[in-house]
Amino acid sequence: MAEFDTISKHLIQKYPNDFASFTLGREDVEVLAVIDTEQFTIEAHQTDSLIRVRIDDEEVLVHNEFQTTDSTNPPMPRRMAGYIGHAIRQHGLPIFSNVIYLRPNAGRRDPGYYVQEHLGYQFAVQYRVIRLIETEGERVLESGQSGLIPFTPLMKPPEGMTSDVWLQQCIHTARTRPIDRSYRADYLAGMVALSELVYESEVISGIIFKEGIMDLIRESSLFQHLTQESREEAREEGIEQGIEQGERRSTIGAILEVLEIRFDLSDAHPLSSRIAAIDDLQRLKQLLRAAIQVPNLEAFQRVLDV
Repeated sequence: MAEFDTISKHLIQKYPNDFASFTLGREDVEVLAVIDTEQFTIEAHQTDSLIRVRIDDEEVLVHNEFQTTDSTNPPMPRRMAGYIGHAIRQHGLPIFSNVIYLRPNAGRRDPGYYVQEHLGYQFAVQYRVIRLIETEGERVLESGQSGLIPFTPLMKPPEGMTSDVWLQQCIHTARTRPIDRSYRADYLAGMVALSELVYESEVISGIIFKEGIMDLIRESSLFQHLTQESREEAREEGIEQGIEQGERRSTIGAILEVLEIRFDLSDAHPLSSRIAAIDDLQRLKQLLRAAIQVPNLEAFQRVLDV
């Protein structure tokens, strides 16, 4: 989800008015600031987006949380109760909270509220559930709400239009928007990345080739940022795998050394090759404890055979 969080936050930073108007369902919204959610403490999960706006001469917060799938641990209502409570404590303003579900099958069971009634104590928060698949995509394309256009491939296509044709229409609209080239590049990079939540990569690639936009996407600062994030994640994953493999080899060596000292196990013994072939690090740690504790080699083999 990190990739889609990055895209969503990037677009909200550039087009806060569009997101505030969309989620509130009204145009008379004056954006005052996009709040840096990095300021939130480690006591609570960092929210996706907080926008401070003025409506009817009153300052309020618009909170948007983006979800690709249903949240089960903890459930979304409980998460939202925590986010909303934390934002109220931090800012002391009324808050309008929304969960925006990106995948078509997500959010169906989200009730949009959290309620506790126990021993006379009541606590309730309510938020709006927005499933993009239920949003009329063509209306958003025609509205010209720039920040929302990259999300249109995830929205409901016009009646009778296939999803592939809809995706091409969305990409074509983004490509021909009368905006600065760098903004258009970010637009397209975000739209293509978001489309991967729903469409097959071959379909997306075919439309990119047909529209001739690959070079433009590569120019995008957003594309370069996402590419750098992917490289860093791959590097971190490789480091973690390397550490685990090193620990695995170390544990195997320790098991064999203990068995050699205690029971004179040789490298040529069949048990040695069996132990060396085990990939599960937790299993190896269990075997190391067994090698230290069992009374004889036969008992260790019984543990190994389990």
